[in-house]
Amino acid sequence: MTLTARLEIPRTGFTVRAEFTVESGQVLALMGPSGAGKSTIVHALAGIQKLGAGRIELDGAVLADARTHVPPHRRQIGLLGQDPHLFPHLDAAKNIAFGARAGGMDKAAAAREAARWLTRLGLGEIAGQRPAALSGGQRQRIALARALAAEPRVLLIDEPFASLDVEAAVDMRLLVREQLQRTGISAVIVSHAAADAQALADQLLVLERGAATHHGPVAQVFAAPATRFMRAVVATLPAGAPAQLKEAIDGA
Repeated sequence: MTLTARLEIPRTGFTVRAEFTVESGQVLALMGPSGAGKSTIVHALAGIQKLGAGRIELDGAVLADARTHVPPHRRQIGLLGQDPHLFPHLDAAKNIAFGARAGGMDKAAAAREAARWLTRLGLGEIAGQRPAALSGGQRQRIALARALAAEPRVLLIDEPFASLDVEAAVDMRLLVREQLQRTGISAVIVSHAAADAQALADQLLVLERGAATHHGPVAQVFAAPATRFMRAVVATLPAGAPAQLKEAIDGA
């Protein structure tokens, strides 16, 4: 699986421009100040946002260009956002089964797949509970399971930890990393947190007012921040982390 994108998307005051490739099993993190265009890129990949110019391909098949716009439900690209958007009238198991049905399974197979995901994530005891009865962390876990049950070829993750408390965010970050490694699904992750990129991503693309200011391996970008924004990001890393990152790069 190879996702390639060359994007130009007009926004008020500036144009978002980015170019990147995500290979099979890789994770690309998008970082940047609020309003820099990160979610715009995710929405373009998902098919929610049309391109001004450019091209998006998945294994050579064109998903979007000047003449083509494949709708979201036909892209085999999943989206997990800050709001889990669970169906309030469905219990946890049926929310996950909905994802499996969207991926092409029949009703019985989708129910079995939902049960497997509930067991895999240690959530069997909440299978019959509706979203209103669940914690924020539980809702995000169900949303992750629903997205993965659809068997997407690429998973887009847009600030999924932002609304969680610190402990739940750490747990969710570990869970996402574990499930991406287990499934081998490629992902594009939007985050403001250096810890997310450090823990989850292979490549890092930094956007500032629509322009890519850094792009490369995560450790390399963190070891050589070239803008005020990235210097502030690196300052949030644990003491000694930048030096350790530099040593890792020099020793590679």
